[in-house]
Amino acid sequence: MDRSTNLDIEELKMTREQYILATQQNNLPRTENAQLYPVGIYGWRKRCLYFFVLLLLVTMIVNLAMTIWILKVMNFTVDGMGNLRVTKKGIRLEGISEFLLPLYVKEIHSRKDSPLVLQSDRNVTVNARNHMGQLTGQLTVGADAVEAQCKRFEVRASEDGRVLFSADEDEITIGAEKLKVTGTEGAVFGHSVETPHIRAEPSQDLRLESPTRSLIMEAPRGVQVSAAAGDFKAICRKELHLQSTEGAIFLNAKTIRLGNLPTGSFPSSSPSSSSSRQTVYELCVCPNGKLYLSPAGVGSTCQSSSNICLWS
Repeated sequence: MDRSTNLDIEELKMTREQYILATQQNNLPRTENAQLYPVGIYGWRKRCLYFFVLLLLVTMIVNLAMTIWILKVMNFTVDGMGNLRVTKKGIRLEGISEFLLPLYVKEIHSRKDSPLVLQSDRNVTVNARNHMGQLTGQLTVGADAVEAQCKRFEVRASEDGRVLFSADEDEITIGAEKLKVTGTEGAVFGHSVETPHIRAEPSQDLRLESPTRSLIMEAPRGVQVSAAAGDFKAICRKELHLQSTEGAIFLNAKTIRLGNLPTGSFPSSSPSSSSSRQTVYELCVCPNGKLYLSPAGVGSTCQSSSNICLWS
């Protein structure tokens, strides 16, 4: 028992000595020459880091300034950009715009109070294609001409939609109430013209003329020329023919005058040749249909002055 007690006392002494030694080591003053290890970035690395941070800050400021300038110049808003506005019905473009590449749209219209102007330095071409991409219609407005290429071209009235002008491969139809040609040379037709009525403007003369060839008026059921308030004149240089193959030529007037008819004369032995002045004549007809005048007498004098028929 005494031996175990001695062992416990020795262990307590050893534990006390270890505690004292540990306490003394912690309380020992530090020497000035102890080695220090700083924590962080120092020297040229620190300067490079600050330089890159400053460069990044400058770049961000420049980018922000450029973004604000672009937004200001392009006039970006919530509704769109510049003259371009995005609405519920589509895109609204105001002012003058230039398209450098093809524009594919379903409908283009202007504002209610302004016209729609399409302008190009060379020409303006509008194409229409089918679902297969084939060209079905084309309208080209150039410096020299306006060309339309399609199966049928129509111009309609704005009020009732009536066709005013239509053209296709077979015919050209003009549906206006009046066709007016104001050119000094009039209208030139290479072939026949079919119309039920030709009428001049009020207080104007109607003239049908063929400067170098003949003028022919034909109708299977008759040709009627009427002058209700004026004269009817037929003037020609050579011969005027009135011909009826089956009917007759009917002259109905109060007075019928035949001017410049040749006058037959009697032989010198005729008793009537001594008359000083002849005022009454007899109308005679040659066998070939020629008319001439013969001085009237008691009887018929056509046989006496028939020598004029030998001259024709």
